[in-house]
Amino acid sequence: MSSQTPRDFTPESAAPTDIAPLGRTGSKPAHEMTAEEERGSVDWDVIAADADFKKLLAAKIRFILPMTIFFLVYYFTLPVLVGWFPDFMKTRVGNVNVAYLFAFSQFFMAWIVAGIYVSKAAGWDKDAAAVLAKFKK
Repeated sequence: MSSQTPRDFTPESAAPTDIAPLGRTGSKPAHEMTAEEERGSVDWDVIAADADFKKLLAAKIRFILPMTIFFLVYYFTLPVLVGWFPDFMKTRVGNVNVAYLFAFSQFFMAWIVAGIYVSKAAGWDKDAAAVLAKFKK
């Protein structure tokens, strides 16, 4: 073996993991700024005290909390029913039993809940952008 260290083929750049600045002139886009570079550009305490921001948080909580409770109840209903009502869950419906049908329905329910969340989150993103736009420098 040679006493020399192997050559590092990692491209040289402005930072060990950032090769984007090599081909760019001007300032970084906002989504690439580090927390330190962004420090002081926004007064988050003022935004947190804003009435529209508080309304946005309340709207999110009014949706997320009940949906989470619903999902958890729906999810844990299967093992509860299998444990306490095994005869009912063994009831045949065609070629399968009720337990398998209920378990299969959980896949659909997860996708439905996710779809509803995605559509609601799109609205929250617009509201958040409107709140932030009020405070742009």
